[in-house]
Parts: sequence; structure tokens; C-alpha cells
Amino acid sequence: MRALISVSDKTGVVEFAKELQKLGIEIISTGGTHKALEAAGISVTGVSEITGFPECLDGRVKTLHPKIHGGLLAMRSNPHHMKQLADLGIEPIDIVAVNLYPFKQTILKDTVTREEAIENIDIGGPTMLRSAAKNYQDVAVVVDPTDYDKVIEELRAANEVSLDTKFYLCSKVFEHTAHYDALISSYMKKERKDESMSETITLTYEKVQDMRYGENPHQKAAFYKEVAANRGLLSSALQLHGKELSFNNINDTNGALELLKEFQEPAAVACKHSNPCGVGTAENIYDAYMKAFNADPTSIFGGIVVFNREVDEKTAEEINKIFVEIIVAPSYSEEALKILEKKKNIRLLVLENILQRQAENSYDLKKVAGGLLVQTIDSKLFPDDEKIEEIKTVTKKQPSEQEKKDMLMAWKIVKHTKSNAIVIVKGGQSVGIGPGQVNRIWACRQAIEHGIEFLGKESLKGASLASDAFFPFPDCVEEAAKAGITAIIQPGGSLKDDESIKECDKNNMSMLFTGMRHFKH
Repeated sequence: MRALISVSDKTGVVEFAKELQKLGIEIISTGGTHKALEAAGISVTGVSEITGFPECLDGRVKTLHPKIHGGLLAMRSNPHHMKQLADLGIEPIDIVAVNLYPFKQTILKDTVTREEAIENIDIGGPTMLRSAAKNYQDVAVVVDPTDYDKVIEELRAANEVSLDTKFYLCSKVFEHTAHYDALISSYMKKERKDESMSETITLTYEKVQDMRYGENPHQKAAFYKEVAANRGLLSSALQLHGKELSFNNINDTNGALELLKEFQEPAAVACKHSNPCGVGTAENIYDAYMKAFNADPTSIFGGIVVFNREVDEKTAEEINKIFVEIIVAPSYSEEALKILEKKKNIRLLVLENILQRQAENSYDLKKVAGGLLVQTIDSKLFPDDEKIEEIKTVTKKQPSEQEKKDMLMAWKIVKHTKSNAIVIVKGGQSVGIGPGQVNRIWACRQAIEHGIEFLGKESLKGASLASDAFFPFPDCVEEAAKAGITAIIQPGGSLKDDESIKECDKNNMSMLFTGMRHFKH
């Protein structure tokens, strides 16, 4: 038997080769792997000795030769194949251990050049892997060092690797090469600054963890991360304390973080089932948290709270008065950690660069049965990055400075609330959130009812309201006026916009049209 070993990741390769040698298997190798095995006292035959042709082009051409690929692809059960091998002086290769040039590690370097990235695109390695995997019935091909022991155990026991194991190893090869090629194509697309939707799409992610279950206990699930994800995203968070995150935990926390990134001032966002239930901004993180808590003290129970400033002792003491599933912050004071860690099951995550956003051309993916919907993320707040002061006022009454601040905050929140959505804000605090309703008037009434329930009717007087899409009828304006709301921000664009504007003017309310909607389904 002969084994060909050529690896970039040399984890365990010396031990693997030694065990193969003990079993009487001849070892063929190339380049750096050849040197490493020889240095360990292992008898190795160089590829050039097999091919009769020297490595050339700075090592770009080593194994691309019939004496290698013939030995890999010949079907042992096919007499014609075996006769050809004999006639051509080619010997079969029975085991292949190959892993590829470190393309991923190369492109993740901050200073990488295009030339360096391209030089780390492996050619011979994937070709050998594919040849060996195609002929899996006769060749055991190992791409993952964690499989070395399995191969050795079976060789010791039966002097061969079982067909089931060979097929398992074969499937891992094609997963690996597909991942490798997808990384390369993704890198090339970014280098071309190509923002078009391609005719085909191949995405690649790496598993972070298996999950106990998905949305429900009968569903299987895992969490995968983008290979080159920006810092500051949930996939980069470090868990300090508590149970393993669940599928729903991760989904809900991501929604909370995306909303948090809209705020530069100290802010706290409480989230439940992917919808914000309380948002507060203030001069300090404690006051921001208290605003978020008081906005809906019922829904925050068992929810997720994220902060864009360090959690201090005073804030931690307040948090510990209730049960929350997860806290995410850029840091925690030593005293805060001691307080929060008293609860065994609370998950504490630290996320540096917590305000860093996804790249604007990042994709948002939604799986549908038999297909995939792909869109760029909703990265803007207003068209052309306008400011609140530049947004068109369509009513006779101009909004006050405080109303503008509250409208801006409400607009940020409604952008991250499931449609149909209405959000009411006053004084840096969400006072009513109506998410995910099948019509807009229900969302409006729900937001008003929540504000009255938790903060009292007075809290809505002088408040500002945001709608994620236009008002098809003036009924939401009518409801808002009854509640004492004095300012509204919405996209505009309805055939009946004039009716909503007239209703605002009738009630001495100001209304802004953004010209941009923020549906979230």
C-alpha cells in the first residue's frame, strides 16, 4: 500500500505517518511536508522520484502528473484500468492525506494584498482530493486531521479502511473543496467591488456550535458564522457566564443588537421574540436601562437586554431584580459581574466594537421552501443619509426640537420592529410599541394601549409616533390625536396622504415624510 501526504496544516501528521509506516505503508510526500516527515525520522519518497519530473514554477506544479492521478483514479475492479497502470508503469495510491493552502487565514489578515491572496489559492491539492474522493471505493482520502485516528484504527484491525468510512471521508472532501472554492469566489467578488446579484450564489459558513434544538424541541439546529464577519457582530461575542445559547436566544439577541447599533448615546434595548419591548437613551447607562425597563416591565421578563456602554454595579443590581435570559455589553465592571454571576442561568456576553455595523453590501437571507430570497441589508435610516432636520415636513405645524429627537428615536426603533409596526417615543424612552400586526390601525392601537398601561395616559401627551410604512387611511392619525401624540414620522406615498395631513393639521400635529419605508418581515 502507498500513502500520499501533503498538508499545510501539519497537526498530527507526523504521528499519522509514523503509524502508517509501522503498518508497512510506503509514504510519498512533497515540499514542506516531506521535510517535516524526514526530520521526524520517517522514510519518505519524494513526488519527483515518482513522477520523474522536478517540482517547478516555485512549487506551483508538483503533483499534477499522470503517475499521481493515474494512481489515484484507477478503479481496482476494472481490469482495463489495472492493465493500463501496468503498461504505463504507474503504481496505485491507496491513502491520501491532503489539506490546502491557508487561503482563509491569508485573506483574514488586515494587510493582505491581492497577489498574496491569489498565491495562496491551492491547485494541486484540490485536484488530488477530488481525484481520490471520486475513486473512494479504492482510496481513503483524509482532509481533516481529526480523522487520522479513525483511519489508523481500521487499518490496524482489518488492514484496510472500510467502504463506509471511505464514503464518509469522500463526502468531507467535497464539503471542504466546496467551502474553499466559495471563499475564493466571494473574495474575488469583493475585490471587483461587484454589488450585483449573481446568476448563481454559493455561500459558505463555518459551524460555531450545535444547538440542543431549533425554535422548538423537535427541530435540529446549529449556529454557523461567516468566515470574514465584521468585528462587533454577534458571531464575535464572547460568553462569560451562563448556559449555552439556544437557537431563539441567538435570533432574538441579533435583533436587539441591530437596533442598538442605531444609537451613539448611552442606550439600552430590551427585546422579546425578535421585537423590541423597551428602549431607553439617557446621559448614563443606568438611566437608559430604567427607561427601557419601565417602558414594558412585563415583556422584559425572560427577555434580552443589550447595552452600548459598560454595565456598572448600580445597573447590575437593578437587572438582578428580575429574570432576564441574556445581557450583552461591550464590558462589565468587576462589581457588576459579581452581582450578575450570582444567577446561574443568565447568559452574559461581552462584545467589543458593539456599535460596528455590517458592511452595507452584506446580504440578508430568507429561506423559503425550494428557494432562497437574497437582499442587501437595510443599512440606511433615511434616503441618501439625510438628517432628521432635512426630512420634509408636510403639515402646517413644524416639529419642535424635542419632537424631532423623539421622532428620530422612534424611527430607529420602528425600523427594527416587525411589520406592521408603530412605535411611540417621548423623552428618550419608548412608551409604546405595536409590532407585527396584520393591519396598521391594530398596531397603532396596541402601541397606545401599551403606553397607557405601563406609563399612564399622560406619558403619551406630547409624544412622537413612527410608522414603518405609509398610512393607507387617516385612522392612525385620528387615534394618535386622541391619545395626545403631537408629532408623526412616516414614509408617505399613500394615495390618501392628503387625508392624513389634513387630520394632522386639524389637531395641530406635525408630520414628516421620510420617503423611505422600513418593512421587516
